[in-house]
Amino acid sequence: MHYGLGIDAGGTYTDAVIIRGSDGAIVDAKKAFTTYPDIQEGIKNVLDSLNEIYLKDVNLVSVSTTLSTNALLENTGRPVGLIMVGEHPKDKAYPAENVTFVSGGHDTRGEEEYPLDVEAVKDYVETSKQWVSSYAVSAYFGTRNPEHELMVKSIIHSVVDIPVVCGHELSQELGVYERAVTAALNAQLIPITCQFVNAVVSDIKKRGIRSRMLMLKCDGSVYSIEDALEKPIETIFSGPAASILGASYLANVDTCAVIDVGGTSTDVSSVKNGTPLISNEGCTVGGWKTRVKAMDMETSALGGDSHVWIKDKNVNIGPRRVIPLCVAATIYPSFLHQLKINKMVVRTDLSENYQQTKFVVRTDYESTGLREKEKEILNLIGDEPLSVSEIANMTGAKDTMLINNTLNSLINKRLVQSIGFTPTDALHVLGEYTQWNKEASETGAIYLSKYANMGKYEFSRHVKSIFSKNMVHDLISFLAPTIPKNIIDDILGDSYPVRFTVEIPVVLLGGPVSAYVNDLKSMIDANIQVPQFASVGNAVGALVGKSVKRVEIMIKPASLLYPDTDFLVFSSKGRKCFENYSDAVEYATKIGHSLVLDYEKRCGIIKEDTIVKVSKQTTHPDNWTHPPIETIVTVVGVGDPLMALRDAYNNNCVDS
Repeated sequence: MHYGLGIDAGGTYTDAVIIRGSDGAIVDAKKAFTTYPDIQEGIKNVLDSLNEIYLKDVNLVSVSTTLSTNALLENTGRPVGLIMVGEHPKDKAYPAENVTFVSGGHDTRGEEEYPLDVEAVKDYVETSKQWVSSYAVSAYFGTRNPEHELMVKSIIHSVVDIPVVCGHELSQELGVYERAVTAALNAQLIPITCQFVNAVVSDIKKRGIRSRMLMLKCDGSVYSIEDALEKPIETIFSGPAASILGASYLANVDTCAVIDVGGTSTDVSSVKNGTPLISNEGCTVGGWKTRVKAMDMETSALGGDSHVWIKDKNVNIGPRRVIPLCVAATIYPSFLHQLKINKMVVRTDLSENYQQTKFVVRTDYESTGLREKEKEILNLIGDEPLSVSEIANMTGAKDTMLINNTLNSLINKRLVQSIGFTPTDALHVLGEYTQWNKEASETGAIYLSKYANMGKYEFSRHVKSIFSKNMVHDLISFLAPTIPKNIIDDILGDSYPVRFTVEIPVVLLGGPVSAYVNDLKSMIDANIQVPQFASVGNAVGALVGKSVKRVEIMIKPASLLYPDTDFLVFSSKGRKCFENYSDAVEYATKIGHSLVLDYEKRCGIIKEDTIVKVSKQTTHPDNWTHPPIETIVTVVGVGDPLMALRDAYNNNCVDS
């Protein structure tokens, strides 16, 4: 018998499912807490809970994660040094701790415009190597000729052995700023993705499981684990991508909208006729526009574990994820007592961190380069929850803003984990989801409701209402992007006697999503479904993605003055020149095939099982009698790992 194992690591839970190769049925599904900083413990826990009879016969492992997305949404990525070669905009922000600009770069034809300032690169690396976890390199027209990016990469590796990401390795599209942002974000995520991938690989090997190992990308396709380690930026929305594939599979519908409620975020996406919608512009995450092709989606930093806090009688949710009070009372035996005796916070001191329900615990992440105030407060925090008001008393601090900012810094550096009231706690108070300690949730609701001038039930219903409206707002905003967001809010707020109607099924995924069905139906007219195994839909999606590789190769004449001879071919392999146009097209097609088949081979799909399609798009003026002034050769390869698993099962049956 052959089985496939899907694993999804989210901000709160790590999920696992086993699918039978013969018929695609789900035979086992489990959840366990995602553990920090040792991700491997959570993976071990969830795999330990699976049926060993199925697990020993696993032949395919595919994983997805929201850890990369969460790191960017919560601004907890690792420090990066960004080296910009050539004419880059200096007046824009970049997602890097430090940015340096050095001379160099190429022109549109891939010819060197200015020589690379090698000494400037060496000086920057020497001064920054102690504090960065990786480097990102982006050169002007690096997609036309990556020579300078590769030279910088070589210089860095001659000085220090840490990851280096080059812009041309991630995208062949123009857009100097977006490509630099993409490279910097990718560099941020390498340590996080490496930790996750290595944890999965290590656990699988310890169990003696011999299988292909794949990872889901943000466009809904899969790639090899080795590719994931080099290009983790392509996993930034693998969680949402997994959700839409999983929802379609579980609900058995090929056209639907999907709302995936995770611990950190809520994601809305859709699939039409079995094909996810892909953003042509490149996805945006954490406010950064990238060159990464991903599923088109609407993402908000509101999840089931988002922090609920009060300021000026207003109820705020997020953007940070915290451990819910109900969960903390289960993990820490003394926490409920601590919560009950915690002192009130003066209304004027209220902030995101200064709440009567806010506690912190120390993580196992290593601390380096801390300021004195950070060291002082971190030394007070141990393995048991400590309230923010206790920290203020222990330090004798009068400046609550200083403690608030210091805690923000420690949280961003992952040295501290927060505990607080969440939408999950609100559901516990209302009795609509009671998996954890309800008394802790009720205690927190009593505290916070006083600051909001409400009762605990009114307050909890208000939190749930905000959360539900956010789900619907994101859904309508995604499905009807031309409707202004303020109009959507007005209609959802009962300003007009109208309701939105959604004509395709809306599939909900996530732990307690059933609790929101009636609220959503009261706001929109839609067929809302919660399929079986909805709580592990992402793990299902990780396993049902196809291996899709799309390669675009550009051909341009070297000079428009002599358009019939000398043609330049630009690909991820670099720039090549050919005397004849037909030779250039032949080479582009050949290299495209090679890149596609190599990619599919790394995914475990043989050449015979790969569907390859080649297309050619040309651009030329009217009445042009010469070869095109631009040609794009596109080669697309598609394989189905799960189908390969079924074929292996059927072949074994025939052989036996």
